[in-house]
Amino acid sequence: MYIYPLGVFVLSDTIGRTRHGLVGYPITMYKPTCAFACRAAISSAQLNCSVVEGGSMEHMADMASMAEFSTPPECYATDDIFLQTLAWCVASRCVDLPVWRLEKYWSLNVAGIQPDQPRPKEPFEEALMKIPSPPTTVYNSSGMMLNSTQLVSDDDYNIQYSTLANFENGEITHERYGLVVLLSGFVLPIAISLLRFFPFPRSLRGHFNAYLNYPFIFGSSRFPTQLHGIISIPTRGRAFFIAFLVILNIIFSAISFTSVQPNTWYPDTSNEISTYVANRLGVLSFANIPLLILYSGRNNVLLWITGWSHSTFLLLHRWIAAICMLQAVLHSIIFLQIYVTSGGYNAESKFQYWYWGIIATLCMCFIFPLSIRTFRQHAYEVFLLIHISLSVLAIWGYETWIYTAIAVWGFDRVLRLLRITSNGVRTAHITIIDDDYLRIDIPGISAAGHAYLYFPTLTWRVWENHPFSVAGSNFASLDKHRQEEEHDSSEFPRSGSHSSTKEVSETPARPTTEQSASCLEHQFPSSKKVTSTTAFPDTSVHTTTFFLRTKSGTTPLIRQHTSLCVLVESSYGAGTYTPLSSCCTLVVLAGGIGITAALPLMRRFEGRVLLFWGVRGPRIVEQLEVGLHEMGVELHVSVGERVDVKTVLQAVEGDFAVFVSGPDGMADEARSVAAVLARQRDVVFLEEEFSW
Repeated sequence: MYIYPLGVFVLSDTIGRTRHGLVGYPITMYKPTCAFACRAAISSAQLNCSVVEGGSMEHMADMASMAEFSTPPECYATDDIFLQTLAWCVASRCVDLPVWRLEKYWSLNVAGIQPDQPRPKEPFEEALMKIPSPPTTVYNSSGMMLNSTQLVSDDDYNIQYSTLANFENGEITHERYGLVVLLSGFVLPIAISLLRFFPFPRSLRGHFNAYLNYPFIFGSSRFPTQLHGIISIPTRGRAFFIAFLVILNIIFSAISFTSVQPNTWYPDTSNEISTYVANRLGVLSFANIPLLILYSGRNNVLLWITGWSHSTFLLLHRWIAAICMLQAVLHSIIFLQIYVTSGGYNAESKFQYWYWGIIATLCMCFIFPLSIRTFRQHAYEVFLLIHISLSVLAIWGYETWIYTAIAVWGFDRVLRLLRITSNGVRTAHITIIDDDYLRIDIPGISAAGHAYLYFPTLTWRVWENHPFSVAGSNFASLDKHRQEEEHDSSEFPRSGSHSSTKEVSETPARPTTEQSASCLEHQFPSSKKVTSTTAFPDTSVHTTTFFLRTKSGTTPLIRQHTSLCVLVESSYGAGTYTPLSSCCTLVVLAGGIGITAALPLMRRFEGRVLLFWGVRGPRIVEQLEVGLHEMGVELHVSVGERVDVKTVLQAVEGDFAVFVSGPDGMADEARSVAAVLARQRDVVFLEEEFSW
């Protein structure tokens, strides 16, 4: 008779009573193995109290052929012959174990391993003392009546022992590899990020950036047309990390499997190894879930420690999710094949763990196509609702890994709530700039980086929120300065790729070196700058300003109001960029509303700043012009046409930093050019990625 274990989705279904932890950390399944092997060797015996159709076994003891029977836990706990046979086997096979361990096993496991089973009617030592003389009859494991105290044969015992020990060792290995995968995904980004503090030679750092860090793994676009936006192409550095995670999961899915034959559970080696592989895949799939939730969170602790961008972790989130889904699918397919082949499908499919496993696998399969970039861009709120709902169903099952995943998710949600609560309920003042852009001023808060804005009175979907880059604090005071200045609209070209700079003062605002002073002078005439200690004048009340581009979804509804109730979840992403103290020049490439992400960096940078800004129309430029010139930024605006990224960057002399915040095409071109230039000089490339 071969008994197939019930898999790994619900631990209590495999070993009976529910326990907390992982197998081996600290859960044990069949310890002491000698005692479990003794019981397993005689558990199929027919006892006097076994139940059959028409009565108990004692009425059928004289029959030549026995009917189908079952032995309830109460029978195991009270049958003298069973207790004495088990006690003798345990005493003779577990000679090295202290009595207290045997008594503990006896109390918990004689009647079975279910949570509500009865205790045996007498302790281990008492049952042992009741044996009148050492038994001499060897139990026949063919299922005959156990009507006297008997011996367990060496063959029966050894088969049971090796079966149980090998299975438990396999489960411990599954959990160990799951922990390695989880910890690798957490610790390795920290270890890699620490390398930035090592004083590597300048040439080595440049070659690292030029050949590994900046360029894509192939091509010059993150979304090649032939892939239709389904898969984004990572940079080589990201690709190496993704490859490490993929290879690690593949290796751990394929090693450290040991077959023991003959085996009381599996009829052959193929069936046995297939079960172990399916179990391993299930454990690894769930071990990856805390990682993919961590990577997707706004309050990901790795964001704070490593300085990596949120977009980087979202990319890793998608790859981990793909790995998790494939492992779950293979886990389900292998088990389905095993039970269909063995004829146990109909019985097994009625268990709770089975249909929850099917639900989890199907949910993961549905999540994958519903998360492609095209769908996220055109129906983000629908995507988010489906994504969260299916994810909740998918992770319901294997308790310890799920507790870890829920803890990660809960940590992120609690911090989100605290961020919102710290800012309180505010009023957003809305100004329409033109057909494309809005300006939102929120008095009473100070924020940096980017923030998530909730407009609970805008629609019935009060939970909806969207990220927006913070343009600045106390931005409202610019209106006063704008009124005091006379602006000729011709200074901002309406079409073409012309550049415009405005002379404000004779005093340079930023310290410059001889190299940076001459940088780009022949190509882009520098503007005169005004000395300013802050980017924008202070006011008595902090006011945080956002600029929004009108798209589908929420932003068209915002245009219909002059003020709205708003909840602000801030701040995120402030001060996470690479230090630029070694650079004398910062070149900023911005497209449209992407300028807002560049403003904090331009405020902090102490060298020369050149801003090349492509916009649809001049009105958004007029909103920011005064503040930009007060920061000492050399402003070059292209209205209606793209910035010539290659020409701009190739004209820069010496070492410099480039920050790009704009459409994918602009960012991809800037990345490719920066990678080439970094082969000859020190070029720091920074990108504000707009990723969902």
